[in-house]
Amino acid sequence: MKRFNNGFFHFVFFLICHPFLLGSGLCMDPFSYVQSLKPECLMEPPQTNNTGEELKINENRGNQIVIERVDIQKGNIYSISAWVKLRNVSERRVRVTLRGKNVRYIDGGQVMAKNGCWSLLKGGFIVDVSVPFDIFFKSDGLAAAEISVQNVRLKRFSKTQWRLQQDQVVEKIRKNKVRFQVSFQNKSAVKGSVISIKQNKPSFLFGCAMNYRILESDSYREWFVSRFRLTSFTNEMKWYTNEAVRGQENYTLADTMMKIAEENEILVKGHTVLWDDKNWQPSWVKAITDPEDLKNVTHNRINSVMKRYKGRLIGWDVMNENVHFTYFEEMLGKNASAIVFSLASKLEPDIPLFLNEFNTVEYARERVGSPINVKNRMEEIVSYPGNMNIKGGIGAQAHFTPNQPNLAYMRSALDMLGSLGFPVWLTEVDMPKCPDQVKYMEEILREAYSHPAVTGIIIYAGPEMSGFNKLTLADKDFNNTEAGDLIDKLLREWQQEPAEIPIQSHEHNDEQGDRIIGFSPEISLLHGNYTVTVTNPWMKHLSTNFSFEVTKEMGPLQLVQVKIDS
Repeated sequence: MKRFNNGFFHFVFFLICHPFLLGSGLCMDPFSYVQSLKPECLMEPPQTNNTGEELKINENRGNQIVIERVDIQKGNIYSISAWVKLRNVSERRVRVTLRGKNVRYIDGGQVMAKNGCWSLLKGGFIVDVSVPFDIFFKSDGLAAAEISVQNVRLKRFSKTQWRLQQDQVVEKIRKNKVRFQVSFQNKSAVKGSVISIKQNKPSFLFGCAMNYRILESDSYREWFVSRFRLTSFTNEMKWYTNEAVRGQENYTLADTMMKIAEENEILVKGHTVLWDDKNWQPSWVKAITDPEDLKNVTHNRINSVMKRYKGRLIGWDVMNENVHFTYFEEMLGKNASAIVFSLASKLEPDIPLFLNEFNTVEYARERVGSPINVKNRMEEIVSYPGNMNIKGGIGAQAHFTPNQPNLAYMRSALDMLGSLGFPVWLTEVDMPKCPDQVKYMEEILREAYSHPAVTGIIIYAGPEMSGFNKLTLADKDFNNTEAGDLIDKLLREWQQEPAEIPIQSHEHNDEQGDRIIGFSPEISLLHGNYTVTVTNPWMKHLSTNFSFEVTKEMGPLQLVQVKIDS
């Protein structure tokens, strides 16, 4: 219990907590039919519940385990799960795929299976044809006889059902019920008193990338600051921008953009300290052949950019695309990235330090940047001596193709990325233009927002003049496109609207019997920071203001007690 004193009033938080567990530390979909299953490698596959259709294994063929044929209908979403074990090989990736008439293989998910214990494979499919499909479990270079599969379950959702589940999850993970208890000195102050609630800052962060063209256009700047409270710069904080010539640092663009952000109370996520792709190093860095020289200039880069913006950012992409590329590892040794994270954490110990990757939630066929590999890479970094207490983060760029996104696979990918317990962000969300771009983007953004592991989204978008030509939110005259209308709608929906609620007339004395207590109705509030004002139109001297936080840690029902001494 906390007491806050301010002038003539104080208030007390009472927490009424009911546990809402999302699966033994793993951020899993609470509505998934495998919600009770753990992803750890288990000696015996656990008993599943009866939700979903259980599928039978028909035969082993070559390197494929063939599951019975199923009729999959266009437009539905199919979740699939299975427990997988290897017989002799110590570890190998096993994936689940579909094949139908005139339809090539469609991947639906993968797991790193092991010898002697069972691992959970989760994934799913969305198809654009309605035909019978065969389901296969396979591992490249491994015979089917080496793979064991049990408890294969498939569940179908219409998009309406999927959306309903998303909305139900949002109610549980993004909101709390709040009720106010107000005690007054006299009974006349109760009647007509009103509680006004205004959200100052939402807990969930939803923003938009920004580039240097915002410095060239007042209209772009006005358009941006009227909407967004979170951003990340595209190229202006990257090494090749800040030090194009060795020893000649130039932060003019980034500094000026930071000034715009700070003047307009826009949070900034740093992007990026280093990029592990050799092709995107400054030209003079690519010419370095001496590892010791590269080590020195890399340390200088880390110190230069991180000290310059220390205390001004809400997170850093410390190593960009560290799973797809290995430039620093090849030049400085296999622990190069872990050492970089160690240095970064000493400079900024209190903000999340992100590993940022592409193709992680977008493509079920991805081999390199798969959720498994991203998770394993982050585990390697934090297991390096001295790194156990690093505040890590996982960034999934989320550059989707102009096709129906596989939402079931995306959900399973976010489950995997969230299993480390670090915040997961979608950091560069976009999709090339296509007839259904707006519909698909809404599905992607809602899937991310409804996942317990995801704490932030940054879209890679802007008005036409900004040069974001995939996801364009406004035309040359800054009139909204359909995509812009979508983003404005979600910005409104994911921020709490101001509200006024009455003090209910049923009142009673407090325990001492010398004060009158009134209650407000329960109200569902999005997590975030709020300002609350208690007023009475008949009593001008009665006006009380205070701030409080609505957070998931406070349980599903939060009782706020306010004492007014006037």
